Amino acid sequence: MATQVLIVGAGPTGLVLAIALARRGVVVRIIDHNSGPGQASRAMAVHARTLEFYRQLGFADVVINQGIPIASLHLREDGQDIAQLPLNDIGAGISPYPFVLAFPQDDHERLLVAQLQAEGVQVEWNTELESFTQDEWGVRAVLRHGDDRIACSSAYLCGCDGARSRVRDALQVSFTGGTYDHLYYVADVHTAGTPNRDLVAHLAAHIFALMLPVRSRGMQRLIGILPADAPPEPDFEAVRPTLEPLLGIRVEQVNWFSTYRVHHRVAARFRVGRCFIAGDAAHIHSPAGGQGMNTGIGDAINLAWKLAHVLQERADAALLDTYEAERIVFARKLVATTDRAFQMMVSQGAGGELLRHWLLPHLFPVLSGFGSARRTLFKTLSQIMIHYPDSPLSGGRAGDIIGGDRLPWVADNFRPLQSLDWQLHVYGHATPELTAAAQALHLPLHAWPWTEAHAHAGLLEDAAYLVRPDMHVSMALPRQEIDTLRGLAARFQLRFSTDS
Repeated sequence: MATQVLIVGAGPTGLVLAIALARRGVVVRIIDHNSGPGQASRAMAVHARTLEFYRQLGFADVVINQGIPIASLHLREDGQDIAQLPLNDIGAGISPYPFVLAFPQDDHERLLVAQLQAEGVQVEWNTELESFTQDEWGVRAVLRHGDDRIACSSAYLCGCDGARSRVRDALQVSFTGGTYDHLYYVADVHTAGTPNRDLVAHLAAHIFALMLPVRSRGMQRLIGILPADAPPEPDFEAVRPTLEPLLGIRVEQVNWFSTYRVHHRVAARFRVGRCFIAGDAAHIHSPAGGQGMNTGIGDAINLAWKLAHVLQERADAALLDTYEAERIVFARKLVATTDRAFQMMVSQGAGGELLRHWLLPHLFPVLSGFGSARRTLFKTLSQIMIHYPDSPLSGGRAGDIIGGDRLPWVADNFRPLQSLDWQLHVYGHATPELTAAAQALHLPLHAWPWTEAHAHAGLLEDAAYLVRPDMHVSMALPRQEIDTLRGLAARFQLRFSTDS
């Protein structure tokens, strides 16, 4: 069959996009100039919202079994523990995954490649995008594999090809921002003594070091800033004398060591015609909060269902405009906030000293003792607070939920989301009029008896919630407004179900 979507880049963003498209019956082709999944990747944190997406795709448990849920965050200063924040079940009652998972990007990519293979799609390694053109009918690309040049026609092209994106450059999309002065390192090491299962962080002026466990190899992943006096081509010995006392460890074996620069940039556009960019091709961040990879995966989930709808004539092409409108706003906010947070954490100035020596050591115990503060921290880091209130797909308010919010998790209400399609939720009683309208629109309707748990989650009794294929609420309908449903369907020429 003819390729419908060509994906350039087989990192987590490209792989999740390919999986989510293939699950919906879209013919995808995915290429990468590398010879296989990364070996020296930096991203470690898999947040709750990403695991919720993986649950919808059917492999969250596989990911969790290969990773390590982080029990606590230990904050150190001058080689001593100064604060500890328990992370076990920090999001209890908010998500089915109330923790942060340590799962290295290289292991993560191999797992996603296997999931994609199960969908019948092979990554074409050692294959790069040489050039492409587009018009109203499609995209024509020239791929290069060794000495061979291969013509590829597709309806759409998605650049998931990282910070040095060839797709973004060819589209002449600006990528404004900056580069941090510091040179960073990443290493896999084996440490003496009992294996660490927590997140250990050391902060100081121009010093930043993290340690997280790697289950697959029984190693520790170390990420940090190289000392100013490091040699031009440093190895682990350049950081050992400083790092070991700071983190309170003794490194017995170094599996690998690499250095890299960190940038903070956002592309001016996420879409040009039939071409899209996602993940690091569209936005790159400081390490603060482990947000970068998870954000790219969120891009992929958002884009996949919209491409599938348009390709399968279930929606007008205008639906694709909502991808950039929804995702670029969040990317800009995220880059700004992670940049400010990271600059403060490693600043030499009075603000940085205040943060490290007084605010964080006093704030962590407060967070430990106050459930509301812990829940706010979890919601922010886990990305479950991402919402699209200004999207053309969003509208209404019912209870605390407004159109564009993530659907709150209550008991088994996430189970129907595995359909990967639109659905209507009612917590309470669905009127005969709403039931008839849903049947006419071929819109699956799920109703649950009202409980206090629904109220606690911010839902409104007897309201109707139109849930998008990416688990966000599109329309919150406090009085089960039927005309609003029909209006949205007409506006985007939506077919809510493949049966319609």
